[in-house]
Amino acid sequence: MNDWGTIPGLVRHSAERYGDTEAVVDGRTRITYAELGARVERATAACLAHGVRIGDRVAVWAPNSLDWITAALGAVCAGAVLVPLNTRFKGAEATDVLRRSGARLLFVTGTFLGTSYVAALRRAAGPAEGEGRPLRELPALERIVVLSGDAPRTFLTWKDFLAAGEAVGPVEVLRRTAALTPDSLSDIIFTSGTTGRPKGAMITHGQTLRAYDIWAELAGLRADDRYLIVNPFFHTFGYKAGVLACLMRGATMIPQPVFDVETALANIAAERVSVLPGPPTLHQSLLDHPSRDAHDLSALRLVVTGAAVVPLHLVERLRHELGVDTVLTAYGLSEASGIVTMCRRGDPAKVIASTSGRAIPGTELRLVDGAGLPVPPGTTGEILTRGFTVMRGYYEDASATAEVITPDGWLHTGDVGVLDDAGNLRVTDRIKDMFIVGGFNAYPAEIEQLLGTHPDVADVAVVGIPDPRLGEVAKAYVVRRPGSLLTAPDLTAWSRREMANYKVPRAVEFVPTLPRNASGKVLKGELRKVRRS
Repeated sequence: MNDWGTIPGLVRHSAERYGDTEAVVDGRTRITYAELGARVERATAACLAHGVRIGDRVAVWAPNSLDWITAALGAVCAGAVLVPLNTRFKGAEATDVLRRSGARLLFVTGTFLGTSYVAALRRAAGPAEGEGRPLRELPALERIVVLSGDAPRTFLTWKDFLAAGEAVGPVEVLRRTAALTPDSLSDIIFTSGTTGRPKGAMITHGQTLRAYDIWAELAGLRADDRYLIVNPFFHTFGYKAGVLACLMRGATMIPQPVFDVETALANIAAERVSVLPGPPTLHQSLLDHPSRDAHDLSALRLVVTGAAVVPLHLVERLRHELGVDTVLTAYGLSEASGIVTMCRRGDPAKVIASTSGRAIPGTELRLVDGAGLPVPPGTTGEILTRGFTVMRGYYEDASATAEVITPDGWLHTGDVGVLDDAGNLRVTDRIKDMFIVGGFNAYPAEIEQLLGTHPDVADVAVVGIPDPRLGEVAKAYVVRRPGSLLTAPDLTAWSRREMANYKVPRAVEFVPTLPRNASGKVLKGELRKVRRS
């Protein structure tokens, strides 16, 4: 069991124990763990200077980078509750989460993937005038710090933000970090439920550290590892199984802002990358790239994957073609700190490919039928988990919390699976109809809600359909309003402007009506069975 206590304790431990070890490689910037510790302390001091209090929500809307790591850890060490925002969000989606979380401070990138996040926010929330706040529709948001690029009036540059912290001494920083306990909230990860309304899963410092100490131990992460973090930091897999796990073991972090096969291949070869977690599509694209053999990938030794079915041939190819010693699969969800089950080193390839492993230490797993009664091994049921990983609840949503956590602590995951006699879990379906697009969770109800705002859409249902590159993508069945001449390309173009790219329907089919049952619920099973393409 670790003795870090809190995330600031982990940051201090890493700076002291791994001081001269390379901590982060971000482009041409290379810093040691001692230097990372100093940067985080400076960011913490700046948060204090700008009035961040224990329990304040601080959001980060930016791609994987050293600045993301520094800003996020600085905020958490100041006692703030981190709210990571999906980099694929449009301005309205980001504004919604900022409003729901009541964030007081936001760190935002300048431009990413050709989009100005600052401009998107100003369009969605409106610049404030004479209110002492940067955005009209977000009255709780007091400051916005632009991590890269110039900052408009009422925003701050990263340099100016940090400069304010020079007036805050190390004693004051230490006093603040010492006020935190393992039970203090560390982050709120917003996810969408079946209603499409974002809900924030609240997780503590103690839960996070215990869960990812176990993850690092089961994965076999080492101090000499070099970890290419392609999984986005806004997701638990990127932040906790990436940044925090590296801090725990002294591994070197190499953040990659967006997955590009050629960039990944070049990074693996140039940086002697040994650890590469990610969704199966990531590893498949590496294996299939025509210039793969032109890169030296021999340092790769550890792959952890999940978020989708993992074909047996993928596991075998990783082992035989790339010489990867350890390939593991796992299953988790934000409401359970991002981890429920995990395979163990030494498990047969068939177990790794066909299951997501067994419950992690300190947690329980059981499957139940529609009446809530346990089902035997080999029988399909809803997946429930209990233990230290289960969230403290949804932020400011007691009723939604009560719907998913039983009085005796069991979390209803909403997923369906089967357990074998050894306790290995195979996830077979998703009660919530969620599907996974290239590693991103897509929720039909949320997409339907967005599509329903189009003036020519009278009714709509969304399902996931197979895609050779992304695993699954959205298909929308749309009922036009009378007299409408809406076309599929029109709706797709509109969707690209209004929602994150992974949510955009790749197929649109216009139908006169949607199949519904007697209570009015859309029969999505019928859509999948009869119309799936």
